[in-house]
Amino acid sequence: MGIMQLFKQTSGWLYLNSSVGRNQLHGAGVILMLHRVLPDDDAADLPHRNELCIGTQAFDHFLGWLSRHFDCVPLMDILQPTQSPTKRPRVSLTFDDGWRDNALHAFPVLLKHQVPASIFLSSDFIGSRQRFWWESLGETLWGSHGEEARIHLIESLQQAGRPLPAQLHDANEQRRSLALLRFLQSLKTLPPQALSRLTDECPAESMPQALDWQQVRELENSGLVRFGPHGASHAILTGLDDRTLAEEIRRSRDALHNGCQRPLPVYCYPNGDNDARVRQQVADHDFPFALGTAAGIYRGHPDPLALPRFGVSQRVARNPQLLSWRICRGARA
Repeated sequence: MGIMQLFKQTSGWLYLNSSVGRNQLHGAGVILMLHRVLPDDDAADLPHRNELCIGTQAFDHFLGWLSRHFDCVPLMDILQPTQSPTKRPRVSLTFDDGWRDNALHAFPVLLKHQVPASIFLSSDFIGSRQRFWWESLGETLWGSHGEEARIHLIESLQQAGRPLPAQLHDANEQRRSLALLRFLQSLKTLPPQALSRLTDECPAESMPQALDWQQVRELENSGLVRFGPHGASHAILTGLDDRTLAEEIRRSRDALHNGCQRPLPVYCYPNGDNDARVRQQVADHDFPFALGTAAGIYRGHPDPLALPRFGVSQRVARNPQLLSWRICRGARA
């Protein structure tokens, strides 16, 4: 463990257990952003998976830590509180995209700890075999689907003007994974149509990546999970023209109203990207709240259509004091 990480962990622990920290967080809310929960903690440790994936054991450890230090509450209890604040700060879990492993691996752990959560669905993917480009390209390039599929995708990327960096051939697994993470981040600048074409060049997985509507209903019926929209196609909203933007928001809103009993009055921006035009469109479609990805705690935010969240990675789930360090910094801002 590095000196800086040890310093952050120690400082975070001291903050949560001090009168200063408790006073600063009194009445505050912390919204957490997660994506996937994998059965294999070692797989989640790799850099290209670490930011979006958490292993089941790490998730179990993380929820136990949260329950000791926070009141774990539904998202709307933070956004529209009906009770006086307790002595402990409140925390709410949100999951982006609607991955199938939210039902298979995350939900049993949520149930074990009785921790509520909100899942924000990219509605075009729910109940379909449509795939998320990040996962399909990343795992194909990692070699998870065989060398032939990897070589074919590399050739397609070259034709698209995105040749593979030399670091992605590094023999060291950690360096190769980190290079893949950076390469995938660089692909975010490609148009959605190009990313879709590249995804089509990847082999079809044996299991759909996203939840289906039956799983959505089963999770909702548990009383622990509620759902909200995260776009329809997961397109970056700031890059859409006005007509397409309105259609994207409307389609995702209507899908949730048709597929869920009590959809959340909260929109979640794909990739967190939003601007004044996007926020106005979200408001025009009757959403009083929307979630971004900027870090910070919630105390009745000045812009309810750009609410802060703290991202939770595998690294943070294994070492939750790193989260308390970030909360400490956010509380003092």
